[in-house]
Amino acid sequence: MSNWNDYVTNNLVGTGLIAEAAILGLAGGIWAISPTLKLTDAEQATIRTAFDSDKQEQTESKGITAAGLKYFTLQWSKRSIYGKKGADGIILVKTKLAVLVAVYKAPKQAPEATPIVENLADYLIGLGY
Repeated sequence: MSNWNDYVTNNLVGTGLIAEAAILGLAGGIWAISPTLKLTDAEQATIRTAFDSDKQEQTESKGITAAGLKYFTLQWSKRSIYGKKGADGIILVKTKLAVLVAVYKAPKQAPEATPIVENLADYLIGLGY
């Protein structure tokens, strides 16, 4: 397995479609993060639990906050949550042991950025993560 930072640097941000990214362990901790992405402990905790069925209504009504920015929730599922703030957006994808957090910024758009994150999640799930 590669270093977790390699996934953030090469597979997400390195595509040119993702501006900032992180991999959060579901059990806690940051496995890897872009140097410019600053997630508070409270934001990390909320992101980790946002996929729980009992948090769906709250996530859909209150949105997702990451690095101090509040994103309107566009779509929620037990695997993926997509949010938007103006022309920018956030993609959260849960694997078995982690949550991928990816922020894209205009002129990049969700249809370009989403498959990058979803495909990496599929790859990590295939590895048991």
